[in-house]
Amino acid sequence: MANVTVSQLAETIDTPVDRLLQQMQEAGLSKNSADDVVSEEEKRTLLAHIKMTHGESESAPKKITLKRRTISTLKKAGGGGRGRTVNVEVRKKRTYVRKTTTEATDNLIEEKVAEAVFESVAESEAPVFDEEAHRNAVIAEMEAEANKRHSDAAKKVEEAAQEAKLAAEAEAAAVKKKTDEAAAKKAKESTESKVSSRKDKRDRHDLDERDTKDKKSKPGARKRPQGRGGRLGLSKARSRRNVRAHSSSEHQFTAPTEEIIREIEVGETITVSQLSQKMAVKATDVIRSLMSLGVMANINQTVDQDTATLVIEEFGHAIKLVHSGDLEKSIVEEEMALEGEMQPRAPVVTVMGHVDHGKTSLLDYIRSANVVDGEAGGITQHIGAYRVSTSHGEICFIDTPGHAAFTAMRQRGANATDVVILVVAADDGVMPQTEEAIKHAKAAGAPIVVAVNKMDKEGADIEKVKSELAAKDVIPDGWGGDTQFVPVSAITGDGVSDLLEAVLLQAELLELGAVAKGAAHGIVIESELEKGRGPVATLLVQNGTLEQGDVVVAGDQFGRVRAVRDDQGTSIKTAGPSTPVSVLGLNGTPGAGESFVVVKDEKRAREIAQFRKDKANEVRLATPAASLDNLLASFGSSEIDFLNIVVKADVRGSLEAIVTELQALGNDEVKVNVVHSGVGGIAETDVNFALTSGAVIFGFNVRADTSARRLVEAEGLDLRYYKVIYDLVDDVRDALSGMLSPEVREEIVGIALVKDVFQSKKLGSIAGCMITEGTVHRDKKIRVLRDDIVIYEGELESLRHFKEEVNSARNGTECGIGVKNYNDVKVGDQIEVFESREVARAL
Repeated sequence: MANVTVSQLAETIDTPVDRLLQQMQEAGLSKNSADDVVSEEEKRTLLAHIKMTHGESESAPKKITLKRRTISTLKKAGGGGRGRTVNVEVRKKRTYVRKTTTEATDNLIEEKVAEAVFESVAESEAPVFDEEAHRNAVIAEMEAEANKRHSDAAKKVEEAAQEAKLAAEAEAAAVKKKTDEAAAKKAKESTESKVSSRKDKRDRHDLDERDTKDKKSKPGARKRPQGRGGRLGLSKARSRRNVRAHSSSEHQFTAPTEEIIREIEVGETITVSQLSQKMAVKATDVIRSLMSLGVMANINQTVDQDTATLVIEEFGHAIKLVHSGDLEKSIVEEEMALEGEMQPRAPVVTVMGHVDHGKTSLLDYIRSANVVDGEAGGITQHIGAYRVSTSHGEICFIDTPGHAAFTAMRQRGANATDVVILVVAADDGVMPQTEEAIKHAKAAGAPIVVAVNKMDKEGADIEKVKSELAAKDVIPDGWGGDTQFVPVSAITGDGVSDLLEAVLLQAELLELGAVAKGAAHGIVIESELEKGRGPVATLLVQNGTLEQGDVVVAGDQFGRVRAVRDDQGTSIKTAGPSTPVSVLGLNGTPGAGESFVVVKDEKRAREIAQFRKDKANEVRLATPAASLDNLLASFGSSEIDFLNIVVKADVRGSLEAIVTELQALGNDEVKVNVVHSGVGGIAETDVNFALTSGAVIFGFNVRADTSARRLVEAEGLDLRYYKVIYDLVDDVRDALSGMLSPEVREEIVGIALVKDVFQSKKLGSIAGCMITEGTVHRDKKIRVLRDDIVIYEGELESLRHFKEEVNSARNGTECGIGVKNYNDVKVGDQIEVFESREVARAL
């Protein structure tokens, strides 16, 4: 055979071109493409390489490696009742070193190919027909033998795989058995410890002797356990059988086939995540159900009780409606239940009245203290509580501020009081806050004793005060009513003794009493955050006895009472009914007016406080979820400008009064948005709140620390300090007024009556007018009125007096007026000249 190409040689020996090229490269022949020419010498070199390769492969038997990986699940019973699932993975690897049928077949094919190459080299001059026939015969023989041996090899491989599978299953069973034995051993040890803890010392001694006798009588017998486990001969066997029975069935799990119907408790509001957890369904399914009802809510938003009812019924569960009032009622019934006899107690008297009418001055004289000098601006800004011993008996006084900002504080004072002293200045008479105090007292059902103060001043008129209060349905007892009027002077002390006597007389008529024994409960008068002491709450005990070390829940705050002080600052151990005290130990500052109660332990206190916090969060988050209706309703609503404010105050009562007063400011265009409020000094976190929301920082009787001041200066924020609430509210009102858009006002400056109409080629219709009012100006806007109806609004194009062009014409003169872009002026029309100006608005 002459020289041929690589492709022709591959076709001749029936071998792929790529494989032939690879063999040539392994033989050291540089052949890279199918078109390269192969010489006779290169064919011999290739033949020698193939023979050498066959010799090496025959001496090296081939390896077969089988890998098997199985995973099984075991359920291990724990001590707590719930099972624990364990995944067991078994990996098996087997290697067989033998000469397979496939290898023999490959060797045979290589030999046949080598022989064909050799014959093609040796018999290059043979006819083409003989070579083709020989090649076809060789190929047919090789295919027959390869098919036979491949089938045998596949059969052996399948047998090896089956063997590996059986081995893997055996190993998995061994692991499972080992796990079961460990669980049985643990259960056996637990049973032994429980039984051994109950055995009797005398029985153990007898059993030890019996075991010793058995050992002597039976030398080859197995030694029984001594000591603590000596009684477990029969029990161990039973325990072992029970453990085996348990371990054989602990992995058997039967999926529930019946649908589980749960009873879902729903309060006034509930979040989507809580609803999904209670129903044991995915949150996405709950959200999808809400979307079908037309409610768009995410997993953290709340839905009302009616919407939650529809969702629960759609999933086929039962619903139980829970009202927060019922839960609070149960708390009151459990914690505030007192057993004991009622005993007389001191009356709680609240002093009310208008600002600067002398309430605190009157208390100063009674207490022989001087509180007014310590108040900013000479007015009371905190609720103060005092217990005073008088010659007529003990009285607990509560002094409430009189300013309008403290309406809520006065309301709380009225709800905690037995008798109200209404202080009215004899020279001023009834004022707005006096009327509010009357309303609060009547709403609380407390009797009123009127103290007509400032009787030492000129112009004092008690009869005027009586007549004004009678108009407010406060009838003096001398006029046939039931209200005592006592003239007093806080400066000289005149009439103070009579006032106290009137108060105690009123208290006797009420027959006030309380149970002294038992857990204390009452209300929070005030709370603040003191540096070095933490949260300090002023409490008024109404029933029971408060002791140091009691666990107290006040609103959504709780804690153990670490210290109790009276109104004089003296440490005391106990406080009975009608006693105001300040306590330390709460984890926060409760709101003024919140109720407090002593509970049995901190766990119960934490539960009650957490329930109240959750309720407050639900109310805060109970904003209407996005739906088509409220989305469409929000379109077209006017945009409101908000003044963002951060407020920090010294006490909780003042803070609530400030926030309430600020939120009442504004209108449909501007409002106050209190983004953050709290009790205590201004910290860096408060400044960060203001920085992120673009807010103004107000500090009431507090100051910013060093880091907060540096951040305020660096960011250029507005930080303001106040001592009097008047000033703070007035400044915010002025700021809101500045945010209002100015009001546009129109002023008519002149009116001209059209007497005749002339036509001008240059200017069109010219109205001959008589000015009847004011002055007509050429550069101002005008309106054309016909029968007192505006038919056109624009401006003048020309204003002439006779033939001269003028800028203005006064009342009583004639003029010619040309209206710009309007030619329909008629006799009898009025031309009204006006000007617009912007006026600053105020709240």
